[in-house]
Amino acid sequence: MAVRDIVLLGDPVLREPAREVETFDEELQTLVDDMFATMVVAEGAGLAAPQVGVSLRVLVADVRHSEGEHARAALVNPRVVENGSELDKEPEGCLSIPGVREVVERPWSVVVEGTDPAGEPVRIEAEGLWARVLQHEIDHLNGVLFIDHLSPLKRRMLLKRYRKLRSEEDAGS
Repeated sequence: MAVRDIVLLGDPVLREPAREVETFDEELQTLVDDMFATMVVAEGAGLAAPQVGVSLRVLVADVRHSEGEHARAALVNPRVVENGSELDKEPEGCLSIPGVREVVERPWSVVVEGTDPAGEPVRIEAEGLWARVLQHEIDHLNGVLFIDHLSPLKRRMLLKRYRKLRSEEDAGS
């Protein structure tokens, strides 16, 4: 397992729809293992392959609930097949846009289908944070970032904060 570099906002791979995975092999499993390792080191709840510069429809997610429940998955070619009618507003951040968070409205529950890295079918019925993380990562696979769910004003303000943080980090280097 290797920790990979996370690409940041501005990298074109984050805005391109990722390609479907057609080959389920050792290379795919290595990507998944590396993505889990990268996500853990970055202290994230999820990571999509485009975030490590790979334009494939692969995501990993790992969420521990306050009630002690644990949800963990590696999904290949995932898609949301059903959205719940109840909406939820919670702050989100992104490993590719570090240092900023904003409230995003998403369905409280979703049903996601795809396969595991071995090509076996997977169906996940998720609620709350688990549903939010899966939706966020599937958005990445479609070239969508959480900031795209914000109003134009909130997006401009968030991007201004992000650019300021980046320039301060660059100045400190």
